[in-house]
Amino acid sequence: RRHARAHRARPSMVKKPYPFHKPFSPIRRLLRRTLSGRHHRRSSTAKGAAVPPTEKLQGQTVIVDVEAWLLMSRLSTFPYFMLVAVEAGGFLRGLLLLLTYPLMCLFGHDMRLKAMVMVSFFGLREKEVLRVSKAVLPKLFLEDVASQGLEAVKKARTVVAVSTVFPRVMVEGFLKEYLGVDTVVGREVMVVAGRYIGVIADDAVAAEEMMNKGKHDEGVGLVGVGGKMHHLFSRNCKETYAVSEADKAAWQALPRDKYPKPLVFHDGRLAFAPTFSAAIAMYTYIPFGIFLAIVRSMAYSLLPYRVSVPIGALTGMRSRIIAGPPADAMDENKAGGRLYVCNHRTLLDPITVAAGLRKPVTAVTYSVSPVSELMAPIRTARLTRDRDEDRRRMAGLLARGNLVVCPEGTTCREPYLLRFSPLFAELAAEVTPVALETRVDMFYGTSTKPASKVLDPLYFMMNPRPEYRVEFLEPVDTTTMADGEEDGHGRDKSHSIHVANRVQRVLGEALAFELTEQTRRDKYMMLAGNEGIVKVKANK
Repeated sequence: RRHARAHRARPSMVKKPYPFHKPFSPIRRLLRRTLSGRHHRRSSTAKGAAVPPTEKLQGQTVIVDVEAWLLMSRLSTFPYFMLVAVEAGGFLRGLLLLLTYPLMCLFGHDMRLKAMVMVSFFGLREKEVLRVSKAVLPKLFLEDVASQGLEAVKKARTVVAVSTVFPRVMVEGFLKEYLGVDTVVGREVMVVAGRYIGVIADDAVAAEEMMNKGKHDEGVGLVGVGGKMHHLFSRNCKETYAVSEADKAAWQALPRDKYPKPLVFHDGRLAFAPTFSAAIAMYTYIPFGIFLAIVRSMAYSLLPYRVSVPIGALTGMRSRIIAGPPADAMDENKAGGRLYVCNHRTLLDPITVAAGLRKPVTAVTYSVSPVSELMAPIRTARLTRDRDEDRRRMAGLLARGNLVVCPEGTTCREPYLLRFSPLFAELAAEVTPVALETRVDMFYGTSTKPASKVLDPLYFMMNPRPEYRVEFLEPVDTTTMADGEEDGHGRDKSHSIHVANRVQRVLGEALAFELTEQTRRDKYMMLAGNEGIVKVKANK
């Protein structure tokens, strides 16, 4: 009572400091009480208690904040927009984003994001951005996935992912294809006549769409403390769990072997996360890299291997021969040359094998551009994808000298081996497997875009310290079955498949690569939306 009388005696102390004090205060107290009841009541002093038990979410509809729960958020948003700018718009657009980013940092968070969207997206074709979203961005996103956050939503019946930072088109391919999310809601970038104009639609529309798609009255919300969607989740979901930055400090990134879906294929030129400082280093290096690539290419094209290999080493290009070829591989046998079977990393694979042998070889190709064939320092022969015709051509080439084949039919950057075509097993009684591995530090030397394939060797040579590892393995007899029993027929199709699988296993064990049943068609359908077949006009 004394406190009440003292309080009434000092009316000036309760004067409202601003006009909306009275109506705002009850709402604020109600929200605080609601959040306390929904979050802190479920929390405990143990670390990670903000993560709900897996069985709690089993069979539920879960609405999850992507940036708060599924990503570690170790990187700023700049690398993701830089990838869109470079891979969809080219290096000049990426340079524009790099030069304007310091000015964007003077803006607030929302305004900076809108400015990056404008620079990265303006004028781009919708189809090209979708390709980057499916083929390029997932690798960078997967490296930032939070293991604990993904575990929380793994057993949910339906998962609605909400991104408050990235446009929906940037995260949808990654979330649906690799994390198994059912619905993705995010900022929408406006499209006119099939091209982006770089303007983000109203955020309120996205929030309303999220609540409609997520069936909020039945959903469980996973959100970040103090995030944009915290209030919306708490008000509309039947239960809400919030994670703070302190909780996430103890979280770990998802290991590669725990990916819900293996990352076998990805596209794009940049082999690193293009942070602001890394992008500055790249653009500073590019003029020197082009000069370095020209010098290396001329050395390997014009000089003998005993001279070009040391020159390449002086410029930073490393080549490692793990084991020399078998003794009988140095001399051609009576039937002609020796058949070398290698996994496919870049278009330079046959050249590297020839450099390791220090003798000429012939390489067979499917869809290499005429310019690449003209510049190649070794002889190349084009295949037709007609089995009988290709077998006849390869047999003729093998009768005249050493032949290098890549049965995968396309390149693969990751530690996986694609399914081997069995045609090579019908050509010789013995084949020599060659295990190839490459390492790059700035640019990938492979691409699925037909227009840029001619530049694949140039990009590999532009790397500051590219590396090729070559290992000649023991020859494999193609006339015996895997269990050592003689096969009297020896050349039927089923036997050829067994031999191809055996050679694939030998290479996989030597490289510690995982074997897959994926093919060239699977790669191009996923990354480029086509079967990867380049039609060549027949000569009249």
